[in-house]
Amino acid sequence: MKIGILTGGGDCPGLNAVIRAAVRKGTFHYEDQFIGFLEGWRGLMENKTMPLDLQAVAGILPRGGTILRTSRTNPAKKPDGLDTCIATLKKNGADALIAIGGDDTLSVATKLFDKGVRVVGVPKTIDNDLAGTDFTFGFDTAVNVVTEAIDRVHTTAEAHNRVMVVEVMGRDAGWIAIYSGIAGGADVILIPEQPFDVDTVAAKIRRRHERGRYFSIVVVAEGAKFAAGKNGPVLQGGEKDEFGHARLGGIANTLAQELERRTGFETRTVVLGHIQRGGSPTAFDRVLATRYGLGAVDMVHRGEFGKMAALRANKIISIPLAEATAKNRTVDQEMMNAAFGILEDEEKEAVAG
Repeated sequence: MKIGILTGGGDCPGLNAVIRAAVRKGTFHYEDQFIGFLEGWRGLMENKTMPLDLQAVAGILPRGGTILRTSRTNPAKKPDGLDTCIATLKKNGADALIAIGGDDTLSVATKLFDKGVRVVGVPKTIDNDLAGTDFTFGFDTAVNVVTEAIDRVHTTAEAHNRVMVVEVMGRDAGWIAIYSGIAGGADVILIPEQPFDVDTVAAKIRRRHERGRYFSIVVVAEGAKFAAGKNGPVLQGGEKDEFGHARLGGIANTLAQELERRTGFETRTVVLGHIQRGGSPTAFDRVLATRYGLGAVDMVHRGEFGKMAALRANKIISIPLAEATAKNRTVDQEMMNAAFGILEDEEKEAVAG
């Protein structure tokens, strides 16, 4: 069988591990051939390809990014874009397609499946917000990067008696913020799921100073929202990508200005940005990504098309793509309670909104 592979959306630590595992198992166990489509759905539309054999995937396990490169191209927004993708698959003799990506990439995969393409999905996003799976690869790496940054910020904040606002990724879900905030000992965690009152946050910081704690660490997801005065997240600009997403960023600077004005305490910002999704994947993400790659190839040979590999109770299963892309997986009450549980009662109102 000849299988196409592509990676779409934002890059993510562990993508190469998925590609490597799929090619190795397909080659050794099924005698498959593989073809890589470059730059996500753009490569499938424009017939940009590379051979994927054992030599091509040698040594890529610890590498960040993706050897197939990526883009945020949306064929569904192009004239005859989906039909062009189908024609390219036929032209290259691909019997099936493994699409590795988040909800945007997999929404296109769902549309192609509805048009008869034999496609299997693999969940990828550092935001961990894809429904139907317990964890997406790349998330653990991002959390480790952010946690290390918070650890470093602690020492300089304490030395200068400063409030430090750390902005992390998370458009619609605050998984990175809440995991790294708990792991890094943040004093306030602000997530998209619950709009926050800046006066409450400021009051919490003042109380810390009154108790002799002259510095504070605030972790805020880029998609977090003010409870009053603003109708949505802070944007870098008005332009949207082909999937309708505006470019977020800047909430840390806005929040820092408001906190300094209300408290009188010097407040600085740290915006981690793309550092969170760069570099080598953690051991956890390498293993999880490998398991997803192996599972995807098995799904192809079991004929489980229109489905996505998923992690449930530490088992790799398959679920319908439509289920995986139906809604975002947001931070649940159990994780919010975990954040609440390590704070004094008077502080809880400032956490997660």
